[in-house]
Amino acid sequence: MEFQWVQMLWLLLLVPALIAAYIIAQRRRQKYALRYASLSLVKEALGRGPGFRRHIPPIIFLLGLTVMIVALARPSAVMLLPSQQGTVILTFDVSGSMRAEDMKPNRLEAAKVAARAFVEKHPTNVRIGVVAFSDNAAVVQAPTTDREAILGAINRLQPQRGTAIGRGILTSLDALSETPPQLAAPAPPFPGSRFEALSLPTPTPSPTPLPRGEYAPAIVILLSDGESNVGPRPQEIVQQAEDRGVRVFTVGVGSPAGVVINAGGRNVRVRLDEATLKMIAERTDGRYFSAGTEEDLKSVYENLSTRLVFKTERTELTAAFTGAAIVLLLIAGTLSLLWFNRLP
Repeated sequence: MEFQWVQMLWLLLLVPALIAAYIIAQRRRQKYALRYASLSLVKEALGRGPGFRRHIPPIIFLLGLTVMIVALARPSAVMLLPSQQGTVILTFDVSGSMRAEDMKPNRLEAAKVAARAFVEKHPTNVRIGVVAFSDNAAVVQAPTTDREAILGAINRLQPQRGTAIGRGILTSLDALSETPPQLAAPAPPFPGSRFEALSLPTPTPSPTPLPRGEYAPAIVILLSDGESNVGPRPQEIVQQAEDRGVRVFTVGVGSPAGVVINAGGRNVRVRLDEATLKMIAERTDGRYFSAGTEEDLKSVYENLSTRLVFKTERTELTAAFTGAAIVLLLIAGTLSLLWFNRLP
């Protein structure tokens, strides 16, 4: 916490002075009572007394005064606040296993339905982008508030091959920062795909890491149904999301037991790598969601639609401290009037 008028904190010296004055007043009260001629008269003069209760209003009053002095110094702190203009990146695994028909009509189409509902429910002042990854990754739609463009990008997604989760994270960060992802040797775009023209540019230097607990006004929602089998490894890439303060919410489609699909004329079992998706979410302060059915997918995206995009900024807390001080002073005055018919 910082103070804009730090010199006002010198007024806090009044608090111990008032405490000392209160203690002296209490001792004088006791000496005055002892002037009576007999013990019975002393007891009659003092009565049963309120005991410790008589000290409660003054204590609350001094606490309120202390808070008010702190408010005069105009305190401020870096706080996590909802962003009015954040960015969400929808990152889709479009590997061949997304053709699996354990969801109707298949995994990818079910994911697209859920994502479209997410886009339609999300506030229009939040930008949304679309990234797709298989054995490579590309920004299908740069972040925009144009809902028609976003929905069109989702509709264009088609299954490809391979699963490069690490590359998907890199490209999502690229879409957020509008700078190229940091790849030492980017793989060529998969030929003949819709992403062929979207090759990855030359890498740029790393940004200054944000302190732990501070977030960029952006989140990534990454959906995958398989194991990463094309580099770079997600474990090596997730640090970049941490450094940029980007929270990654991961969605696992299917189950760790996997599903058998036909790939190139042979049956292949594709398993969900939950451990990696959980690791990504945990390290970036996001959350992992499991979706085994179409209804699960819809529920996940509905849950995510209530998640706020946050940003960190320095905020003045004067109003909060002033309000707290007023409440404490009112409590002290009310208790004193109720118990003793006087103000502290």
